[in-house]
Amino acid sequence: KGKCPEDGWDESTIELFLHELAIMDSNNFLGNCGVGEREGRVASGLVARRHYRLIHGIGRSGDISAVQPKAAGSSLLNKLTNSVVLDIIKLAGVRTVTNCFVVPMATGMSLTLCFLTLRHKRPKAKYIIWPRIDQKSCFKSMITAGFEPVVIENVLEGDELRTDIEAVEAKIKALGAENILCVHSTTSCFAPRVPDRLEELAVICANYDIPHIVNNAYGVQSSKCMHLIQQGARVGRIDAFVQSLDKNFMVPVGGAIIAGFDECFIQEISKMYPGKASASPSLDVLITLLSLGASGYKRLLKERKEMFSYLSSELKKLADNHNERLLDTPHNPISLAMSLKNLDENNDAAVTQLGSMLFTRQVSGARVVPCGSVQTVNNYTFKGFMSHANDYPCAYLNAASAIGIKKQDVDVFLKRLDKCLKTSRKEAKKEKGVNEISSSNTGTEQLED
Repeated sequence: KGKCPEDGWDESTIELFLHELAIMDSNNFLGNCGVGEREGRVASGLVARRHYRLIHGIGRSGDISAVQPKAAGSSLLNKLTNSVVLDIIKLAGVRTVTNCFVVPMATGMSLTLCFLTLRHKRPKAKYIIWPRIDQKSCFKSMITAGFEPVVIENVLEGDELRTDIEAVEAKIKALGAENILCVHSTTSCFAPRVPDRLEELAVICANYDIPHIVNNAYGVQSSKCMHLIQQGARVGRIDAFVQSLDKNFMVPVGGAIIAGFDECFIQEISKMYPGKASASPSLDVLITLLSLGASGYKRLLKERKEMFSYLSSELKKLADNHNERLLDTPHNPISLAMSLKNLDENNDAAVTQLGSMLFTRQVSGARVVPCGSVQTVNNYTFKGFMSHANDYPCAYLNAASAIGIKKQDVDVFLKRLDKCLKTSRKEAKKEKGVNEISSSNTGTEQLED
């Protein structure tokens, strides 16, 4: 049926299935005589076993989705993976999606591929409207494709940074719709930034006949992010949405899914990919989904949501104990932020030092964001970089409840964060005391002089 099985398969069944696919490839035929430059020859047996002897990759030189006659097994693997992934995207909440394909590039380069495909449809266009999100790869994806990003600053509403819809529309009118390649929006993001107002943006794109590409990097795991995409497509225009394989399906980095509601446009993107492609990302995600089954993936989504509630409540308690607060970001379903105002006021360097302390204590993924840092990316200077705004009111720390997180991860993180905050406060007070004594001595010396 080309769907994810409801119940996961055991490992021996999956391996048997993959071996059956592999023997359909010509390089594994008994008596095969290859006289071309690409014949699936592998020097190392270890490498051959690592790839289950599926060596030919996917697609043909002109189309990543095309069937390769001498690699029937690899071609079937490719078709099945795309079909199973499409089923999972529907299960996760985007029910009207019509087509998708796995591409062996991470999210940034996959976005670039989408922009390059749109270039042929809109040859006059040179600008991409981009509500600001401080993440380098999605910014570079536009530069690499040869377009000029038009950065739309976010609006502060309470603690949340939200899309400035009026500024987007004003910029479209100022530049002219025909000069704009697309609107490049974002769903999954670090708090206090929250997912873009996808429905409003989709309506604007439909009204001005401008394509709309959504960076849904780790949004498949969030029912809220997927609902936004579904609603955006229902009321307006979304041409494609791109998501990472590693962040959503717990596989090695190196693949993404490009999906959309117009089957022809998604096929155009797949044909834009030059050359054949590695089958590794497709193989990894197919094995994973066959192992989990639809029920297993749904269970992981449910556990992630439960862990988000737990992390939120426990982080709030910890923040209260340290005279800080959990920032109020109800529109962000994955990431949380805790203020570091007291730490920042006592010592400028204490905020970044906290990040180092956490990392050396094996806490990965937590981001510490100081106030006012400046960064230049491809000749564009961002003030307040990492905070998604020029002047966010306070320094803060991020933590996320992503798919696969366990209660033990949350408990250990909170315990280590608590210790680090206590240590940082002690050191900050000590340094403040030394500075006060030093300034007092200096004043006495000046009087004596």
